[in-house]
Amino acid sequence: MTVIPTMLAPGKRKPATDIFYHDVIQGLTAPQKYLDPKYFYDATGDALFQQIMQCHEYYLTGCEMEILRQQSAQIAQALQYYAGTFDLVELGAGDATKSVHLLQQLVNNGVDYTYFPIDISANVISQLEKSLPAMIPGLRLHGLNGEYFHMLQQANLHTSRKKVLLFMGANIGNYSLHAARTFCQQLRGYLQPGDLLLTGFDLKKHPKIILNAYNDAAGITRAFNFNLLHRINRELQADFDTNKFEHYPTYDPATGACKSYLISLEDQVIHIGKEVSIPFAENESLYMEISQKYSLEETDQLAAQAGFKPVARFFDHRHWYTDCLWKCV
Repeated sequence: MTVIPTMLAPGKRKPATDIFYHDVIQGLTAPQKYLDPKYFYDATGDALFQQIMQCHEYYLTGCEMEILRQQSAQIAQALQYYAGTFDLVELGAGDATKSVHLLQQLVNNGVDYTYFPIDISANVISQLEKSLPAMIPGLRLHGLNGEYFHMLQQANLHTSRKKVLLFMGANIGNYSLHAARTFCQQLRGYLQPGDLLLTGFDLKKHPKIILNAYNDAAGITRAFNFNLLHRINRELQADFDTNKFEHYPTYDPATGACKSYLISLEDQVIHIGKEVSIPFAENESLYMEISQKYSLEETDQLAAQAGFKPVARFFDHRHWYTDCLWKCV
């Protein structure tokens, strides 16, 4: 079957749908088929990810929650020591259930700051703008909905203060090692010397613990991956049949790469609208996402490669996870 990635005439789609359509076609026509994981997060995807974070197998949330609940005073002290006066910008803020502890601590400390949460999900930003000021009286908040770097530009227009950038939840793990270096170098380009980055890393540990976190017994992670196919069906008029795919997570302890795939269970052809036909061979893989795990030495190497200096680390009690504070140099 011939793949015919013909775009509809301009004006037939909304701009956001045009971008989604382009990215999906680009991924599905690549030699190794893939989908961009940023599109996991529609309203249903947001809700499913909240459920994943409550799974007992998914330890990452609990580890970082422990750090933020028990060490927010120490983190706030470090931010004030290294940055002085600053505004706080969070990439991929989500529901802010962890960062809310740091936000509250900074308000308690009398720090004069504005919180700029950035998220690809308009639904998330809308919820934060309603809930956080009610939860933390005195909090100044300016939500930014969109891509990280574009919204960082917007944040720079709103404040000339030093910035403390939060990139929590081990979101850095959503990039391969090479891509993470490029991403952190790009982040550094939007920051000034003396600005800070607080970012979470899931550390290497027993492979079974890691793999189980992405293959929960309740099948929520499986549903999270399949939801992207449902979204493509709904928004781009495609005809993915999720019964013809199997969720397949893998973990390589040598490289620290935990990857998720969907495996085609038979020869099949997926249609996207009337314009595109995508063939899948039996057992062909569709790459969905990566969750990269790090050693402490690798986090320090990444900081140095991207123009940062590590100045502090905060661990959960098992040392499964760390929030690293880096200073721009």
